[in-house]
Amino acid sequence: MEIALRAALLEWLAADPALSGELNAITEEAPSRASLPWLAVAASASTDWSCKTARGREVRIALELHCRGDMPDAAAAIVAAIEARIESLPRAQPGFQLVTAQFLRARAEQRGESRRAILLEYRFRLLAS
Repeated sequence: MEIALRAALLEWLAADPALSGELNAITEEAPSRASLPWLAVAASASTDWSCKTARGREVRIALELHCRGDMPDAAAAIVAAIEARIESLPRAQPGFQLVTAQFLRARAEQRGESRRAILLEYRFRLLAS
C-alpha cells in the first residue's frame, strides 16, 4: 500500500494546475535535470495498521521542496498550496481507502546561493479495499 499511496499522492499533486504552473517537477525522487523549484518524495516508511477485518498500513511520507529565495517566507505560497492539495487527496483509491492524512512536521533550511529546502512530513493511515 505504501508504493500505491506514493504514486497516488504524486499523481494528485501533479494534477493540480496551480502547482504544475509553479513547480518545474513533481517526482518520485530528486530530479537530475530540473531547474528550481521542484518537489520530490524524500523518504517514506510504513508500519502495520491492520484491524480484525482489514489489512492496514500507517505510512509516513516526507516531501522535499527545493526553491530559491533569500527571505524566510520565499516559498510560503507554494507550501500552502502543497498542504492544501495533500489534505484534499480523495479517500477512495485503487486498492486502499485513505482513513486519515495528518501533517506531522516541517523543516526549512537555507542552503548556499539563496537555495531553500523545505521538508514536509505526513502520516497516512490506510485500509486495504
